[in-house]
Amino acid sequence: MQVYVSDVIQSACSLGLSVAVEWIKLYEKSALSLITTDKDQSTTDIKEQEKRDLETAIDLAKRFCPQLVGTNSDEVKHVQQWLQQLMSLTQVDQEFLSLLNQHLLFRSFLVGYHVTLADIMVFSVLHYQHSLETLENSKYRFLSRWASYIRQLPPVTSALKQVTDFDFQGWSDVMRLVGSQASFEFLELPNAEYGKVITRFPPEPSGYLHIGHVKAALLNDFFARRFHGKLILRFDDTNPIKENMEFESSIVEDLRLIGVQADIVEYTSDYFEQLELFAETLIEEGKAYVDMTPTAQMREERLECKESVYRNNDKETNRQLWNEMKLGSEQGIKCCLRAKIDMKSKNGALRDPILYRCLANVSHHRMGTKYKVYPTYDFACPIVDSLSGVTHALRTNEYQDREAQYYWMLEACKLRKPMLWVFSRLSFMYTVMSKRKLQWFVTNNYVSGWDDPRFPTVRGIRRRGMTIEALRAFILSQGGSKNTVLMEWDKIWTVNKRVIDPIAPRHTAINRMSHRILQITNVVEEVRTVPFHKKNPELGNKIVLLSPHVIIEEEDAKEINVSEVVTLMDWGNIQVTKMEGKEIFAEFLPHNTDFKKTKKLTWLPFIRDLVPICLVKFDHLITKAKVEEDDRIEDIIRQNSKIEEFAWGDVNLRLLRKGDVIQFERRGYYICDAISSSYRDGSIEDSYLTLIEIPDGRGR
Repeated sequence: MQVYVSDVIQSACSLGLSVAVEWIKLYEKSALSLITTDKDQSTTDIKEQEKRDLETAIDLAKRFCPQLVGTNSDEVKHVQQWLQQLMSLTQVDQEFLSLLNQHLLFRSFLVGYHVTLADIMVFSVLHYQHSLETLENSKYRFLSRWASYIRQLPPVTSALKQVTDFDFQGWSDVMRLVGSQASFEFLELPNAEYGKVITRFPPEPSGYLHIGHVKAALLNDFFARRFHGKLILRFDDTNPIKENMEFESSIVEDLRLIGVQADIVEYTSDYFEQLELFAETLIEEGKAYVDMTPTAQMREERLECKESVYRNNDKETNRQLWNEMKLGSEQGIKCCLRAKIDMKSKNGALRDPILYRCLANVSHHRMGTKYKVYPTYDFACPIVDSLSGVTHALRTNEYQDREAQYYWMLEACKLRKPMLWVFSRLSFMYTVMSKRKLQWFVTNNYVSGWDDPRFPTVRGIRRRGMTIEALRAFILSQGGSKNTVLMEWDKIWTVNKRVIDPIAPRHTAINRMSHRILQITNVVEEVRTVPFHKKNPELGNKIVLLSPHVIIEEEDAKEINVSEVVTLMDWGNIQVTKMEGKEIFAEFLPHNTDFKKTKKLTWLPFIRDLVPICLVKFDHLITKAKVEEDDRIEDIIRQNSKIEEFAWGDVNLRLLRKGDVIQFERRGYYICDAISSSYRDGSIEDSYLTLIEIPDGRGR
């Protein structure tokens, strides 16, 4: 019997099979020749793969390690019951977790007094469905204890190293980072089947993605990865007036910047022919009609629940007008195609929404002038969702009134219905989200571009130092709540600080324009190495130059007095002996190591090798917490929202690269934004590094 073991987790039982193999290796060396690692032994049918992996594990256990299937008839029976229950389980839910937790109340193992395939396979399923990440600090104390024990068993740790759970793409670590703060109970996806979930992110290629889009993109990605499914990136290119190829490229890049890579990329325009056929079927079935009512009048009639005079046109008239629309004729451009639903409905979305409009003199960036009629998002989205295999369509709650309309389109076209999953919009205080209003800042040169660190665009917040991990953790911490809340930026920056603090090397910066010179006696010039981060030795060491001449901050100098003992960070204690004008004199105290009650000062050696830097701090672009639709940007713009400080930095900054995140001691976190070209050529005259301050959530 030759056994093939894949090096990727292909099913809920793949890890369990790998653990069983590792277990057998400990007891039966002769089994090694039967085991082959192979990447290509997978099947597209997840259930079939799951069944095959389980059967292989059982066969191996019976042949080489019988105790895994039970040491007596009673144990064998209970192991089989657990395995049968696993095979019938479509999703690990709260009920199953509670069952496990209660069962393990007075037990160390699921069956008997030793590890069996029941333990191995249940652990494998929990790992595959990413349920283990949510156990810590939760109500499943006994289950968590059991899972921790199973995880540290040598065969399990060995198997985890050898197989790759490639589908979750970093979400596991993020779930552990968030821990109990996440609203995981809101992140359940109804009727989700592992290996079959397909989500979609459908941006319009007419602008750059902003923080509001980020939530939708990350939630779609999260569910696709969590359920081992697929994510579709669908460009909703139904409005050729606004769209172009440049924005498509920018959206792909923006998604890369937040760690999202789609499995499938498609366009709504790929379905234009099918959409036209569905529209014509609706006309034939009397479910749609062509309307020539002027736009303003139509808007009024919909508000008043008044039927259009064209609503009851016969099919022949509708066919004729529809053909005029497709030709882009003078008559056709005055028409639109509307669904015939219910003009008396209390739900405005059901009052005969527009399905198609005629845009005769517009060129589509992919289709050129082939089409003169273009579907609306309301018509195209549900149909394309169904045709492309989407199982769960995620929408913000602003579309909740359109849910009935979404399903009407599918019922009218006799198509499969994806499940709608609603979540709240992400809105922040002192933040402009409107493309039109953001464009005003760009056009009037109030910002450097769409990647300005004050902008809520993906490029803006990433340039300001927001990490992918923090974005993901923040989105998960919000869960799937449907309550729309105007949030403060401090919350997301606090999460970001938890990500960067352990990995940010520590550096020193002293204001270039206002500092004081400190003359120190009893000092021997020396080059010393100290850790970049005292709590993270993996970051390595930095150079510290000890010198009798150092500079300190002006503000620090004002706070010290003659005879006072103060601490120079990463060096030692000194005692101030004299203060004359801009100079301070002190004596180094090599034997004084009491640092508990002394003032801590940052400092730099007063040498020409210091690195000139520009520290940039940003504030909100506007002065109003909540922006209303009719607000004029000119009335709420904040003056001086960008502040620059020129400073000297330690010599270790010469190794900095664009995008590196550091912490300046007693100042805060910064990201390297630019390096002057002349600096890299060896000259430091009038050249510097530009570093942008990363907010830390303290609202400074």
